[in-house]
Amino acid sequence: MAGILIDKVAKSFGATSVLREVSLAIADGEFLTLLGPSGCGKSTLLRILAGLDVQTSGSLSIGDRVVDGVRPKSRDVAMVFQSYALYPHMTVAANMALPLRMRRLSSLQRLPMAGKFLPGTKAVTERIDEDVRRTAEALGIGHLLDRKPGQLSGGQRQRVAVGRAMVRQPAVFLMDEPLSNLDAKLRVQMRAEIKELHKRLGVTFVYVTHDQSEAMTMSDRVAVMLDGELLQVAPPQEIYADPTDRRVAEFIGSPKISILDGIVEETGIAMTAGTVFSIPKGIELGSQIGIGIRPEAFVLAEKHGPNTLTGSIKLVEHMGSDLFVHLDVLGSGAPIIARLLAERAQHIGEGQTLHLGVRPDRLLLFAADGMRIRPSSPTPDITANANVLPLKERVL
Repeated sequence: MAGILIDKVAKSFGATSVLREVSLAIADGEFLTLLGPSGCGKSTLLRILAGLDVQTSGSLSIGDRVVDGVRPKSRDVAMVFQSYALYPHMTVAANMALPLRMRRLSSLQRLPMAGKFLPGTKAVTERIDEDVRRTAEALGIGHLLDRKPGQLSGGQRQRVAVGRAMVRQPAVFLMDEPLSNLDAKLRVQMRAEIKELHKRLGVTFVYVTHDQSEAMTMSDRVAVMLDGELLQVAPPQEIYADPTDRRVAEFIGSPKISILDGIVEETGIAMTAGTVFSIPKGIELGSQIGIGIRPEAFVLAEKHGPNTLTGSIKLVEHMGSDLFVHLDVLGSGAPIIARLLAERAQHIGEGQTLHLGVRPDRLLLFAADGMRIRPSSPTPDITANANVLPLKERVL
């Protein structure tokens, strides 16, 4: 097992900068996910860790060893690719055995005909076959060892690719969007299996994905990347509930967060979208701020007032126990999306006027440069002093 230290790693292709001095420490045995949209540099960073690409500057350490310039096969890492990368003419057993044959057998012992007659070849081959069988049984593919990849389903091929990496017993697993080719049901199943595999092996996993569901359900920590930069590294719930950057808040969450552009007009009060919101004191008057509200932070209100948005319902999405309500609010620029309990909002429909309130402590505030504004003192609730009914959920 081994931890990983990435120290100011940068990568450029000509004049195009792909990674911008990324620094990250990954603990021994940790499951860390690199999360970001396509083109953000996450796969490039993974390939540099594997030794398949070379960084332009910066340094990498795996365990106690600096691996700059070390060949991929000498880094004690195993990589699972998005395309599985299985040899179609080989059986499952042969695909899984290949990395062990390359390491344990000499070039002469690997010769197709004469190699098996050389001294020691039989004993090594038997140990390899036993390791492959044991790994295949652990992954539930022991009965598939004699089949070829073309005879397998997508989920079975994925298990073979994981097994080929697992059989080597590497210090670090690198996974590059391994579930992207699977259907939705199988992705959910494989997420649980990969997480269980990590618990069982206890080795370091670095997982790359653009799917936030995978990142949030599997990871010990999530590293959010955008445009070659590392924006925030934290446990999944912290990434969601306490983003440090507006870009992180907008990327994480489904439905996405609603962010209203407002201006601080009085101490503890900001104006936006035809209403006033309670905000922490100490923010300079006249400041332009972003007021972020997660969909689940909204509650039904009885009428318009402070900390309340009013608009016309544009769309209602029925999601079983929940409703996603899209509300057109004057001055918001984009529809506000609220997540409401279906049983408490049974009679709402498109075209109706709706009032949505939010407690001041559920607001996420961002400065003009996108950085998070954190309150240094409790936020006054101007709703309590106004002549309005309390904000509460009720059946319309």
